[in-house]
Amino acid sequence: MKKSKIGKTLPVPGMLQEAGDPLEAPGAGATATLNLANHFLIAMPSMQDPVFGGTVVYVCEHNENGVLGVVINKPTDMTMEVLFERIDLKLESNVDVDAPIMFGGPVQDDRGFVLHTPGTRYSSSLTVTEDVAFTTSIDVLEAVAAGEGPPRMLVSIGYSGWSPGQLEDEISRNGWLTVGADPDILFKLPIEERYTAAMRLLGIDPLMLTSEAGHA
Repeated sequence: MKKSKIGKTLPVPGMLQEAGDPLEAPGAGATATLNLANHFLIAMPSMQDPVFGGTVVYVCEHNENGVLGVVINKPTDMTMEVLFERIDLKLESNVDVDAPIMFGGPVQDDRGFVLHTPGTRYSSSLTVTEDVAFTTSIDVLEAVAAGEGPPRMLVSIGYSGWSPGQLEDEISRNGWLTVGADPDILFKLPIEERYTAAMRLLGIDPLMLTSEAGHA
């Protein structure tokens, strides 16, 4: 299984300075003490960041090199049909051509990335759990175009990244709540319901939430 390439420094939250393929280079052997892989990061209502305010981020990988994730509730104006036209692939009729493409984050926001159910092996893919994989190679989109793609998926433009210790610092400053991820929220739930549903995994009504930090 390939590991992600996560840069060492960040000029802004969630923005990697080095923008290589996130699954291109082998990662370090040891993982961080706090491992948030397969967790949701839920932006606190007090977060005013124009990129991450109001978002839910699915964490694909967390090790001593940093954190890699994908925003799952911030749709772009681009649809599946438009994306596939841009990469010169013809979609089969069983694909929802009007499905929106997510803004996954500010890193490599000119490239497509796919969260999906595991199964078929693709050339550059990270299996997070038995329910979720993260793929950066175009062969997954080619499979989708041919009507042979994963049964459940979320396509994004860009991804989110944090350098070692940065996300932990943002959490300690009440920037994020964390909770174990639910694949149904990731793949099934309408986009506009994902933030509230992720909050409710913590037993929290977002309308009643203060700026206090919390973890699951």
